[in-house]
Order: sequence, then structure tokens, then C-alpha cells
Amino acid sequence: MALTFAPLLPFQFAGKPARKKTTTLLPPPKPPTFRLSAAASSAVAPPPSAELERRKHELLRAVQDTQRGLSATADQRSAIEEALVCVEEFAAGSPVDLARLDGTWRLNFTSAADVLVLFEAAARLPFLQVGQVFQKFECRDRSDGGIVRNVVRWSIPTLLEEHEGATLLVSAKFSLVSKRSIFLQFEEVAVENIKISEQLQALIAPAVLPRSYISLQILQFLRAFRAQVPVNGPDRRSPGGLYYLSYLDRDMLLGRSGAGGGVFVFTRAQPFT
Repeated sequence: MALTFAPLLPFQFAGKPARKKTTTLLPPPKPPTFRLSAAASSAVAPPPSAELERRKHELLRAVQDTQRGLSATADQRSAIEEALVCVEEFAAGSPVDLARLDGTWRLNFTSAADVLVLFEAAARLPFLQVGQVFQKFECRDRSDGGIVRNVVRWSIPTLLEEHEGATLLVSAKFSLVSKRSIFLQFEEVAVENIKISEQLQALIAPAVLPRSYISLQILQFLRAFRAQVPVNGPDRRSPGGLYYLSYLDRDMLLGRSGAGGGVFVFTRAQPFT
């Protein structure tokens, strides 16, 4: 805005005439700007990878004292569900990578009734032990599906080796039906990899006596034993089910069984034959 001054009466001086006084308006000062250093920025918002690893750690910590879900209380289940959703947010909308899914995954937690019943039976029956439970996917060179095997290590004390005396194997074919959902078609249930205990071996073929042909045949038969029951064929169709792979990365797999069948938390395990 220009300033207006009332006209002044002229003065006469001897010598040079008086100079006309002018007023200069300065622009308003700019507001100060602040820049956060890199260290301060990272303290305010951690990188996505660091936040993801923190959430995965929180989930694994939440499930570690639940006996794979068997002894989980209502409060623990609520906390686990909250931690699960926090990890799942990082995979929202992205398609499942079958090459990354391929491999062996160890069960850390589940709320699925058909799996918890095995743990309950082992807790109640003194002659049954249930060891590690795995899910093994075979789909490395596939883009539409593959094979999945549910592997349960179990044992009968004194007769079989501790916790891993035998293997229950449930095999299914699966097809990719959406970005993150697969449809399971169960094919076969089998019992294999029988590993008898030293006590039973001593009973069949005592070390102090020469092993006969019959005793050696019995041992060989037990070690190679495999019983299988097909659950799918031309005359009968096995029930299938939807399985939603809610999160997958290099070392963690999260899944949700269709129709409210339960949640699963897996971590990557070493492959086995």
C-alpha cells in the first residue's frame, strides 16, 4: 500500500534546494522452513521393511507359549488375530508367488479344529505323541497350482522312536483360483517312514542272538512299510476346500481356511524327503 502524505509548505534555503523524501516498503519476511535430518526422519517413520520385521516378531512372540494353539486362551487368540492382521496388511492386493511358496513350512500355531484334535489326543492318550507338523508345497515351476502335503510326525512310546517314529501324510492337489486363494482337492492319506525303537528291535532280533532270516525280514518290512488310502477317484470324490494365503515371504506363511476353518502360522523349514 502506498503511503500518502499531506502537502507540506515549501521552505526556501540558501544554497541547494531540499530533496524530496521517499519511503520504501520492504516485503514481509518469509516464514522459516525446517528440514528434518535423515536420522530424525527415520525415527519418525521407520522403513517398511523394518516395520514388517517388527510385526512378524510380535506375531511369533504371541504364539510361542500356546502349544501350537492347543492351550491358547481367549485373550491370547484375540492378541494373535490382531498381530496376524498387522502382518497381512503388507500383502494386501498382491498375488501369491508360487515359486516362493514352494518348499517346506513348519506349523507354529493354528486355530483349526481338525488339527487341534491331534494335539488334544496326544495330550490325553499316554501312548500317542505328536511331533512336528509341516506343510510341503511342490509348485516351483507352476503358474496355476501344484501339490501340497500335510506332514505330521507322530509316535508310540517304547514301540517307535520318540516324536518322529512315523509319518502321517495327507496329500492334495491345489489350483490357484484367485490372486491369493487356492482350492484343495484331497487325494490320499498315508502312513509311512516307520522308525521302530531300539527296545522293539531288540525284541524282534536280540543282539545276543544271531539274527535269523525271518527277524531280518520283519525289520525290513517295518522300515519300508507304507499304508495308503486313496480318498479321491472315479467312484468317489473327496471333499475340497478353499485356503486363503493371506501372507507369504521368504520365511513366513500365513493362511486362513475357508468358511471359518481356522488360521495358520508357518515358518520356513529345512526341506526333507
